Amino acid sequence: MDNGCHCSASGDRLSNPILYNILSQMENSKAVDNNFNYNSVPHRCNCELRRTVCLKRPLEICKEASAVLVKTVHFMKNLPAFNQLPPNDQFSLLKSCWAPLFILGLAQEHVDFDVTDTPADSMLKKILLNRQEKLDTDREQPTMAGVSKLKSCLKKFWSLDLSPKEYAYLKGTTIFNPDVPDLKAALFVEGLQQEAQHALSEVVQLIQPGQERFARILLTASLLQSITPSLITELFFRPVIGQANLLELLVDMLFCR
Repeated sequence: MDNGCHCSASGDRLSNPILYNILSQMENSKAVDNNFNYNSVPHRCNCELRRTVCLKRPLEICKEASAVLVKTVHFMKNLPAFNQLPPNDQFSLLKSCWAPLFILGLAQEHVDFDVTDTPADSMLKKILLNRQEKLDTDREQPTMAGVSKLKSCLKKFWSLDLSPKEYAYLKGTTIFNPDVPDLKAALFVEGLQQEAQHALSEVVQLIQPGQERFARILLTASLLQSITPSLITELFFRPVIGQANLLELLVDMLFCR
């Protein structure tokens, strides 16, 4: 049985014929050293990016992540403007923004983590859990590609070294997103987002006059939407909540008075 890489050369040829032809010419060229071996050239295989991973220190990191999540919900809950919104709008905004807010919390709290390959289940366990595996097919298992994207986003925020006020106003621009579908108070939400952006701009100007820092912050914040809530849930919270629905737990936390 072949246990090697499954990224076939033929697949590369079909997906990028120009690149394949260039490499072929390089390999076949008389100018190339006879000892040259293309297979020895370092490259990042897609198989590596697709492999499923899990936290290396789950007990410690899940505890830190849970603390960040609680702070995230409390931040929303303690915003007077958020509490003025209709309950359905509050739910829609929570559903849309909890993951980006959580990532901002990870960045602010400097929560770093490492991952390792997901251990393979034994054949007996696979048989016994076959039914449950069918229920889990819609879940996005954390992959190295997804985790790399998340860690890259965190490093960009750390490089900005945002102040507490910058984080607070950036969270405000994230919460009050008028583009969330079916908002009854969309105009009010849009006004709140503009206020948060203006406040963020003023704080940034005090730290670094000019538009460069403000633009970098907004550009980095745009990366938050590329990281799926499913990845966050499966990586940081599935080991803690088991089969429970995380969004339902967040709703209970938000609306519990």
